[in-house]
Amino acid sequence: MAILTFLISLAGATMFLLFAVRMVRTGIERSYGASFQRLLTGTGSQIQASGVGLGLALVLQSSAAVALLVTGFASGGYLAFPTGLAIVLGGDLGSALIIQILSFKLDWLVPVLLAVGGYLFVKTEGKKTRQAGRILMGVAFILISLRFLREAMDPIRDSAFLPAVAGYLARDYITAFLVGAGLAFVMHSSVAAILMCVTLVQIGAIPFEAGLSLVLGANFGSGFIPVWLSRGMSQSARRIPYANLGLRGTWALICLLAVNSSLGVGLLAAPQIGAQIGSMGGQMLVYVHLAFNGSLLLLALPISVRIEPLMKRLMVQPPAPEADLTGRPPSALEPGSYGPPAQVLANLKRELLRMCDLVETMFRPLSELYKTGDGAQIKAVQDLDPEVNACLSGIRSYVADIPEQDFTPDELKQAREMVEYAIRLETAGDVAARRLAVLAGKLNKKHLRFSNEGWDEILHMHEAIMANLRLASNVLISNDLESARLLNLEKTELKRMERDSRKRHLKRLQRGTGHSFETSDIHLETLRALREFNSHVAAVSYPLLYQNGQLLETRLIEDMEAS
Repeated sequence: MAILTFLISLAGATMFLLFAVRMVRTGIERSYGASFQRLLTGTGSQIQASGVGLGLALVLQSSAAVALLVTGFASGGYLAFPTGLAIVLGGDLGSALIIQILSFKLDWLVPVLLAVGGYLFVKTEGKKTRQAGRILMGVAFILISLRFLREAMDPIRDSAFLPAVAGYLARDYITAFLVGAGLAFVMHSSVAAILMCVTLVQIGAIPFEAGLSLVLGANFGSGFIPVWLSRGMSQSARRIPYANLGLRGTWALICLLAVNSSLGVGLLAAPQIGAQIGSMGGQMLVYVHLAFNGSLLLLALPISVRIEPLMKRLMVQPPAPEADLTGRPPSALEPGSYGPPAQVLANLKRELLRMCDLVETMFRPLSELYKTGDGAQIKAVQDLDPEVNACLSGIRSYVADIPEQDFTPDELKQAREMVEYAIRLETAGDVAARRLAVLAGKLNKKHLRFSNEGWDEILHMHEAIMANLRLASNVLISNDLESARLLNLEKTELKRMERDSRKRHLKRLQRGTGHSFETSDIHLETLRALREFNSHVAAVSYPLLYQNGQLLETRLIEDMEAS
């Protein structure tokens, strides 16, 4: 019975820890996720790239999240292999620093974090302050989950079960290494897995020797997480997580054999060292983890350029058609072919997702086109507009020919709402092709440049809209109410960004900033176009919010008392 209680308590504490880590990461991604692409792709040297990776891991609370971000940008051709690998290795070191911070005795901080975080999340309306509250509460939950983890060991600490398992792991370091690797992979969080190992050593549930092998195994297992999660991406993008896995695995095995060799065992058994480890085994384990990741970064950075040719030979990219903005997937609709209503609605969603993909493909390069004015790329963006128009025509015709007798009123209403959103997407495509792309060409044709402040404001809006495009696709697929609310809040946030940018632009004109005078018309028109584009994209949230009573038909006051 004690073992069953232990397993249930351990599972609950572990799930709570995973939830808390995810809560922190979600809050940061929702607040600052739109800036990650510029941060990652704007790195210069490999040392700077590793520093960026370290910082991102600290804020995202996950080296796997950093690796996935890098893999995604490498898949789009935005990141070179050496830079991407340096960011991932820096992220692993940042993850180790998180464990150092969380391993301190910070229980006294829990009520403060809960009070401040709860107030910000529940009582404030601003996007960033609410997400700051989410982050603070997530950190508090991490500390609470670690306390639960320590308490979960109490029922069996004095039983024969745990000492037997701990003794076996201490003797069989290979098994302990594999258990640590499996633990990190199953939990999908090296932070959570290693915090668990550190806690077990701190409370004396397992000896330091077993914890050491577990931590080295967890470092190896954490490299499998981005490899597994990126399995659907291109071979060229997956070279980075595979290279990281190879480097981590090799170094972890070398360290494992070194510390378990006769010399390593002798050192650990020395009276002075043994006494020091016994008194602060958990902290020593954190130091080992930091040393492992720091040394790996120092050893791997100089050879990252030489690893790329090897990875290209091992992971050959299959031949692909000439890269172009065209050549999209075929239409999901077959005119005149109607199955059950659920299938028809699913086909319409697939076609809308195809439209979203086309519109995103048109919008993504616009920030670069404002800098380069590449005529061929501008034409490529504009050439996609007829495809978006064709999607709208197909959806409109498909819905018009639906046999109404086979559909309920609610199903017909859903189909009409999809047509309305298709109209919105087509208009967004027009904004991208006929206004933003034209403005990019005009800016460069006249050899003009925005002021640094003005360009940063436009770039931030572009990044925010890119994030909203992905969120809109999620709402379309999942019908998730929370995502719909967030998308609508993001629309309000972008309106605020546009208004603030316009005010700052006018202040720059008053100060006589030369670039602001020369580009004033284009700057203001770009702001209006970006806001309009985002409004069309965010429209996917309206039906779901109306349906759940979370969006008003009008903001006007209906009944006013006579004065």
